[in-house]
Amino acid sequence: MSKMILEVVTPERVVYSGEVKMVIARGVVGDLGILPNHMPLVTPLKIAPVRVKTEGDKETQIAVSGGFMEVRGDKVTVLAEAAELPDQIDVERAKAALARAEQRLNERHPDLDIQRAELALQRARVRLQVSKSL
Repeated sequence: MSKMILEVVTPERVVYSGEVKMVIARGVVGDLGILPNHMPLVTPLKIAPVRVKTEGDKETQIAVSGGFMEVRGDKVTVLAEAAELPDQIDVERAKAALARAEQRLNERHPDLDIQRAELALQRARVRLQVSKSL
């Protein structure tokens, strides 16, 4: 089976770069499975794990906080606002962020930015899911 290159990039750094067999990402219209020789594509991504399958059917998950995915030839690029590999996630910090977001949403202050609180909740859940703690 042929391979392709995946790069996951944030404004600060390259989070992942390597040869992969498959990329599974959650676009705004649903999950996308990208194999080598996929048609060219650009799509916005939701806050969700990006699953990466490599040699020997090993799978890695990357916590991605929105952004875009571009598929061109045998290169897939994920441009994300934030992205973390499982071993880079501070689990205690993610749990604290989840608790804060849940508390904010439960209190429902009149000046609460509900959308911002819900996005913080989604980011914390994805980080915990990827760290295998959820």
